[in-house]
Amino acid sequence: MKSDRHSGAPAILDRRPVLVTGGAGFIGSNLADRFANEGHDVLVFDRLARPGVERNLDWLRKRHPDRVSAIIGDVRDEEAVTKAASEAKAVFHMAAQVAVTTSLVDPREDFEVNIRGTLNLLDALRRRSEPVPLIFASTNKVYGDLADIALDKRDDAYVPHDPAIRRTGIGERRPLHFHTPYGCSKGAADQYVLDYARSFGIPTCVFRMSCIYGQRQMGTEDQGWVAHFLIRALNGQPISIYGDGCQVRDVLDISDAVDAYARAWKNIAAVQGRAFNLGGGPDNAISLRQLLAHIQDIIGRPVEASYSDWRAGDQRYYVSDTHLAAQDLGLKPPTPWRKGVAALAQWLQEEPHPAASASQGTQRRRAEAVS
Repeated sequence: MKSDRHSGAPAILDRRPVLVTGGAGFIGSNLADRFANEGHDVLVFDRLARPGVERNLDWLRKRHPDRVSAIIGDVRDEEAVTKAASEAKAVFHMAAQVAVTTSLVDPREDFEVNIRGTLNLLDALRRRSEPVPLIFASTNKVYGDLADIALDKRDDAYVPHDPAIRRTGIGERRPLHFHTPYGCSKGAADQYVLDYARSFGIPTCVFRMSCIYGQRQMGTEDQGWVAHFLIRALNGQPISIYGDGCQVRDVLDISDAVDAYARAWKNIAAVQGRAFNLGGGPDNAISLRQLLAHIQDIIGRPVEASYSDWRAGDQRYYVSDTHLAAQDLGLKPPTPWRKGVAALAQWLQEEPHPAASASQGTQRRRAEAVS
């Protein structure tokens, strides 16, 4: 474990840091930037395993040299996690194994990172003498493949036959139904986080996220499909789609996701022990084919795509019912997806990054297009 946290800083009231595990990643780096901008010290805990994320950490250090520090460590290392959490005033747990495909290749590592790593962090907070909030990044995969929802195909997209689901999306009352090792590990971690609020009084909150996109996303075939599609298209590279491309997700701009996490911390006394679905909602629900068509409009040229078999655990339709999060956290309406995707395309053109490599994802395994 390496630490670059400076020890000579002047004694200032409440310099306890906000701890962001996975803080060099896409959502984590945006969270760290938000909190540093608000005047908080931020401690990033990340093992820098994902290609390109060290650029996010460098970006954070340059923007906030006196606010952001880092520990290069692994959430499976209980001693390192305990040390990182020892002075934190709030914890945002983003560190995870994030791909269904990886979990099928190595389910034991998936278990160790997502379950044991989360338990290490929860237990470090349980041993603290004060209640420290923890807000956890869960996933829509906890609801399984949703195969019981009857679907129709309209305009290159699956839509629920039930008009109530079309109107509102999938709510938090949907029964949990874990599929694939990834679904099991994230689902188990989700439940541990909620139970530590019940059993030990730790103020925790869970976000079951749909697809988040935006600046600083190193999109690959494994994870981050909106950015991945844009990166490939902007570089004139073909896109691999698994399934027929009519599968639908609700997409949410990173600025809106960060705001939800910040508001959960601000309102933790009212929402502790609760799970919220977080996504763009029905107004921001799009299929892979619809995104491809929009990207072609943005870049002004066709995008080559190939189609392969469906992947294990893939949902043909998932759209978040976000009314509880909007109501209880006071969230503003999300960024319209066309505006957000166009902004991401502009950022990618201005700041190309290594995720554009054609072989980066496929060297390890062929991966599903939607995480």
